[in-house]
Amino acid sequence: MSHPLAKTFIIVLGLCASSPAVAGEPQFTRIFGPEVPTGPYKHPACMTELANGDLYLVYYGGSGEYGIDTSVYGSRLKKGEARWSTPKVVAHDPFRSAGNGVVWQSPDGLVWLFYNVRYGETWSTTRVQFKVSYDNGETWSDSSMLLDEEGSMVRGRPIVLANGNYLLGVYHETGSDPEFTAADTYSFFMSFNPKQKEKGWTRLGGIRSPKGNLQPAAVEMEPGHLIAYCRRAGDYDPKTIGYIVRAESFDGGKTWTEGKDTAFPNPNAAVDIIKLRSGNLVLIYNDCMHGRTPLTLAVSKDGDKTWPIKKNLLADPKNDYGYPIILQGADDRIHVMYTSDKRGVVNHAVLGEDWLLGQ
Repeated sequence: MSHPLAKTFIIVLGLCASSPAVAGEPQFTRIFGPEVPTGPYKHPACMTELANGDLYLVYYGGSGEYGIDTSVYGSRLKKGEARWSTPKVVAHDPFRSAGNGVVWQSPDGLVWLFYNVRYGETWSTTRVQFKVSYDNGETWSDSSMLLDEEGSMVRGRPIVLANGNYLLGVYHETGSDPEFTAADTYSFFMSFNPKQKEKGWTRLGGIRSPKGNLQPAAVEMEPGHLIAYCRRAGDYDPKTIGYIVRAESFDGGKTWTEGKDTAFPNPNAAVDIIKLRSGNLVLIYNDCMHGRTPLTLAVSKDGDKTWPIKKNLLADPKNDYGYPIILQGADDRIHVMYTSDKRGVVNHAVLGEDWLLGQ
């Protein structure tokens, strides 16, 4: 798939994302929108900070969520620069929809790209493939299959466990209704031992919950003790009973407790969670049961016992903020990648932990 990409224009709101934060206050950058000819659909976006200081992002571009002309596009913000490179296709299938890319650089320098390939009309026909890059995303390997089980999908970035293994959150979705996720939809995890690369990724335990859950985001609290926050399943109708689902593992992700509703509302939308170097947990989600606004950050300073701090990063009632990815950079700043404007604009926010804590 090729597109006559024109020069990319970036509108920066406030300071550019590559400049130092002022008192930790959020800085917002509108990266790609309708002016970039990769198709009107620019939705699930993901980002990683590379070892050389560059930022690298991927997003799902094409005519729409269920188009077959879609691809995973990649772009780079070189360290010290203010302009992202023109997006180019990094993963594509000539006969199927390819999208929802997840990009991540592991401690050994290998850059991983995971993405979904939809074989039929709905997500329940999807499989997960991956590519790797040995040169910071300049070039990519051929595609390999991660999960060939129909209905398997990926959403969040892997984490590195205390034992050195990588943990990747994935999920299994059933049904043929594009506006409803069945109650037997569940999250599970894949593990990779970098000292035994030849064995590849192996499957670990799953998270079951009464109403279904998907798109898990996990953090390791202590060696072997993990928590995961998951998107709820169901439909998209206005509700007052939809909450983020939480589960725990005490054996490094091999088994998980039953998923239980938290006190955090969820409109059937993606969430993410990270553990900062300070030890604080940060959860990002839509603080609403029936819409993808506001986009809210919550903080726990006591290991997931309480969440006394909540701040809206964005709260325009006329807009939508979806599929947030959150990470902490080498300089301790917090990065958020998200999409807006009816899944048509890719955005980047940078903020300091001091602002988040109200300091």
